[in-house]
Amino acid sequence: MGKENTFLVTVWIILANICVSFSSTPEQTLFGNSNSTEWLEDYTDIVSKFSLRTAEIPDDDLCYIVPGQPLTIPKCEFNPGYKTFVVIHGWTVTGLFESWVPKLVTALYKREPKANVIVVDWLTRAQQHYLTSAANTKLVGKDVAKFVNWLQKTLDYPWEKIHLLGYSLGAHVAGIAGLLTNHKVSRITGLDPAGPTFEFADAQSTLSPDDALFVDVLHTNTRGSPDRSIGIQRPVGHVDIYPNGGTFQPGCDLQNTMMMIATTGIRNMDQLVKCSHERSIHLFIDSLVNAAEHQTMAYRCSSKEAFMKGMCLNCRKNRCNKVGYGVNKVRLPRNTKMYLKTREMMPFKLFHYQVKVHFFSSEKLAYTEQPMKISLYGTHDEKIDIPYTMPFLNTNSTVSFLLTTDVDVGELLMVKLRWEKDAYFSWSDIWGNKNFHIRKMRVKAGETQSRVIFSAKDGEYAYLIRGKDDVVFVKSKEDNMSRKEKTMHRLKMQGSHFKNNIA
Repeated sequence: MGKENTFLVTVWIILANICVSFSSTPEQTLFGNSNSTEWLEDYTDIVSKFSLRTAEIPDDDLCYIVPGQPLTIPKCEFNPGYKTFVVIHGWTVTGLFESWVPKLVTALYKREPKANVIVVDWLTRAQQHYLTSAANTKLVGKDVAKFVNWLQKTLDYPWEKIHLLGYSLGAHVAGIAGLLTNHKVSRITGLDPAGPTFEFADAQSTLSPDDALFVDVLHTNTRGSPDRSIGIQRPVGHVDIYPNGGTFQPGCDLQNTMMMIATTGIRNMDQLVKCSHERSIHLFIDSLVNAAEHQTMAYRCSSKEAFMKGMCLNCRKNRCNKVGYGVNKVRLPRNTKMYLKTREMMPFKLFHYQVKVHFFSSEKLAYTEQPMKISLYGTHDEKIDIPYTMPFLNTNSTVSFLLTTDVDVGELLMVKLRWEKDAYFSWSDIWGNKNFHIRKMRVKAGETQSRVIFSAKDGEYAYLIRGKDDVVFVKSKEDNMSRKEKTMHRLKMQGSHFKNNIA
């Protein structure tokens, strides 16, 4: 574990008061004192509040729907003909709603203008010592389950229109609520579910695939040893997505967060811990407001290491999926772990490419950690000098790696590769420049599924020399992805036979 990661975990532990005894218990057990379900209709012990937020004033609780009081439903102008989103916050230091809540409310209304967006207020239980608040998720889950059951029964409201969204501890609240409702809700979205005390907990105490007809999860802060990472590491949904490997998010490094604190004040000190954790929310918001032009894709892979080699950019048999609100509701027998790379700011979308190159040389050469610059030229645009560090560069070896860009270059036409000097002074400058020669380069685009073979522009081989000019590759006449394959992929992504139905 690096120094920065150790520091972040230490801050989290201090803030969470992990020193509190693990013997803390919730006020009552999850299922009450009997096996009956009568407790689900007892609303007298509900502590949580349920406010129906509005698109006009998303940052204030103007009207509460109160379980057991049917008149509060029309009073709050609940719309029974449309979807209902139930937003559940997590642990809080201040005892106040965090700034992401109205942002998510606004984004939900932008995507679904006639929907009902209900924010669960469990602040009194969420601002305790971390372990106490973690134990309270069972109580809050019961509150939410009672509320959802009552609302559905009172209005004969369709279960398929209910979507629970929980962040951090709130994700486990959503899971417990889904477990206890009379019928499975349509969907639960877990936004970086909390890790401490939940990593090894049973399914009844955490978010799990059994809690809704479809459970999707974004994991954005899983660094550290199990049960000590801020976000849960293991998959807990039908589809578990790990942006940037799930451990750390771009723009959340110590230098950037300290600069932000310096410019905005000490009140944002918690951003040291929350930046990567909260990124899950902003990725979901991004999927709501930027879906048309910036739909982000994730790819199923056995590990993040394999993904970083570009080996998993495959969309056959549901191996890729949309990220966030528009996710395709695919339920497979086993948990599906998916990966993607993102930018450090919204819109987060990046375009993914697998680049595969075979290096030849007349002499035996071996290098590690070599800096490269790669340029892509396409029918729409171009991206110049994308940096990449080649882990190894050996004679007669094939290298496969993942390359990303924030520019949609369109159909690739040309690729340039340059081997940078790794220091101002190199012995190769004295003893002569070593070189590799490359005959072909293969590039697969994740978003379009196109496979393109590039050949050296001048001659049979391109000669890659450290510190010298770019080598140029142009689209080969060899057979690439067929027109039928491209058409089928486009139909799949646009919803012809890949709609948001449960497989």
